[in-house]
Amino acid sequence: MTTTRFAPSPTGYIHVGNLRTALMNYLIARKSGGTFILRIDDTDPERSKEEYVDAIKQDLEWLGLHWDRVERQSLRLDRYAEAADKLRGMGRFYECFETPTELDLKRKKQLNMGKPPVYDRAMLNLSAEEKDKLRAERGDGHWRFLLDQERIEWTDGILGDLSIDAASVSDPVLIRGDGQVLYTLASVVDDTEMGVTNVVRGSDHVTNTATQIQMIEALGGTVPAFAHHSLLTGPQGEALSKRLGTLALRDLREAGVEPMALISLMARLGSSDPVEIRANLDEVAEGFDITKFGSAPTKFDVDDLYPLTARILHETPLSDVAADLKAAGVPDELADKFWAVVRENITTRKDIAGWWELFANGADPVIDDEDKEFVAQAMTMLPDGPYDSDTWGNWTAAVKEATGRKGRGLFMPLRKALTGQSHGPDMKDVMPLLQVVKAKG
Repeated sequence: MTTTRFAPSPTGYIHVGNLRTALMNYLIARKSGGTFILRIDDTDPERSKEEYVDAIKQDLEWLGLHWDRVERQSLRLDRYAEAADKLRGMGRFYECFETPTELDLKRKKQLNMGKPPVYDRAMLNLSAEEKDKLRAERGDGHWRFLLDQERIEWTDGILGDLSIDAASVSDPVLIRGDGQVLYTLASVVDDTEMGVTNVVRGSDHVTNTATQIQMIEALGGTVPAFAHHSLLTGPQGEALSKRLGTLALRDLREAGVEPMALISLMARLGSSDPVEIRANLDEVAEGFDITKFGSAPTKFDVDDLYPLTARILHETPLSDVAADLKAAGVPDELADKFWAVVRENITTRKDIAGWWELFANGADPVIDDEDKEFVAQAMTMLPDGPYDSDTWGNWTAAVKEATGRKGRGLFMPLRKALTGQSHGPDMKDVMPLLQVVKAKG
């Protein structure tokens, strides 16, 4: 059975970059009838916050990305300790005592000599006495995984055949000096023990994947099928990381973006398939193909979400917006007629309240100087309400006959006077909903 996972760190809110990873893993699981695990990467007790765990779940639920089970890495520390002991017993785990400053100096020296900044394994051959002395002086050291310095090869689901020389990579630190288990070890143990078959993540993890493949094999696990998607950029190709603070999912939700607008865009962005609005996640999963995604950086423009949101709302039935209409104050007896009139003239649900305000209380009229006398005369001819679907046609016909105006010169000034807007729904449909006309006179 296919098993995928999404493993966010609860150190902040999910943004569009995180969503891309979550969605791809979700769709692979759902398309195959497999299992999608939400795995909370909370091994850092200082930075991990329960409020962010709750927020992650809320954001995924808003999008309809329902998980089959939740795992917490903070509850699996004993499993990581056992794996670390196993690696020690195999001679694949060794303690190091360099300070961050010393490691930085080593890297700079290697770079100045034109060499790659790879850890030199200086601590690998320390005697027990030397380790005891350093431990007494500096406290517990950090632990590195000893890589076999050979080529690591795999076929990536997006990037194709990859090969990385392990000799060009530093032995990864898996446990810090303070005992904190780092992502690389926790992820390998979890993927192995949870039977994860497919892992999709950002292309910035390619080197991590190479080292993790060796770790999985050392621990006797089965290597998952890896795929590394491209990283998102801004619309001009700029680094998206500088804007992520405004691209959190909860911010997009607050801005009125519809969940399926976001899903439909992110499920195709960066692939060879065009973006198409889908009604639900089953439709999205059915058409999802990880092999159609490319490796080039993918441009993301938040403004692209609003036309998609508008198109979704244009097709949304009354039953799905009834709560929004009630919150805006639309009476139940007018809800059907109101939604039929405004649905194609809103971009987000947040626009609903403004339309009802216009219908219920009228709008501040917009009257150009050259139209003042014309509008004043026309308003004296507007009958008292209530209005029906014939009111606009009968009124404008009478005004045309009285003033000689026609076409745009007739209709536009009257629309602006009644609604304060130069565009919108057909005025024959607007008139029956107008409760107050403040533009008279």
